[in-house]
Amino acid sequence: MIRIRKYLFASFVFLITVVSAQRKELKGQLISADDVEGIHILNKTAPKYTVSNEAGSFIIEAEVSDTLFISGLKYQSKEVVISKEIYDLGYLEIKLIEKVNELDEVIVGKILTGSLESDLENSDAKTELNFYDLGIPGYTGKPLTLNERKLYDADAGPWGYIGFGFGVNFHKLLNSISGRTKKLKKIVELDNRNNCIERLKREYEDIIFENVALEDNLRTEYFLFCQEDEGFLQLCQRRNDLEAIDFLKLKLKAYLENRNSSSND
Repeated sequence: MIRIRKYLFASFVFLITVVSAQRKELKGQLISADDVEGIHILNKTAPKYTVSNEAGSFIIEAEVSDTLFISGLKYQSKEVVISKEIYDLGYLEIKLIEKVNELDEVIVGKILTGSLESDLENSDAKTELNFYDLGIPGYTGKPLTLNERKLYDADAGPWGYIGFGFGVNFHKLLNSISGRTKKLKKIVELDNRNNCIERLKREYEDIIFENVALEDNLRTEYFLFCQEDEGFLQLCQRRNDLEAIDFLKLKLKAYLENRNSSSND
């Protein structure tokens, strides 16, 4: 009896080894007209997990009959079962479908005549319509940049919710674990610093260098020196002209002193 159990156990281990050996890396490509970076691809059968790159491509281990779960904040989730054809080819394409918030048909209560003056008088419009008036959650501030939108998609929503039970925001969690959210925050911060220094350069360069002769390449180096200051972003957000000019003049003085020290060494 003991020998039979050992034989069955050994056979089971061998079977698991053979099955595991059948799993191989498959290359995939996500298809969409919009951003396809940072989409989560989970092999629910294995389990294996990966994230798509900027081009929407990914590599994941799978075998025949494995189920891939594809999830992105602004795309409809979908499952793909690995067929023998896909496995043999070693490649698959997945078309993503964007989530769309559809509104009921809007019926206009007043007839517009085409006369601007008459139509304005007959119009009931008083305030600008926003997402929340329609019961749709949405961003109503200034338009986000591409990198800000990527960060918003990666880090949107609470970590969990409490209803009939506790749920976890897996999309946010996976982005945090993979380091994608941290990476995007650094990219957005760098974008903000670059945009701000370009604005300061455009508005105050003539004032700062009015009595200082500095070559173009050194001016560029000086502005990068300003940009790296710890309080630079806070200064930009305050948008105070006098404070900005004082900051730039102090940094210029420090920059020139550093250059002189380096030359004397």
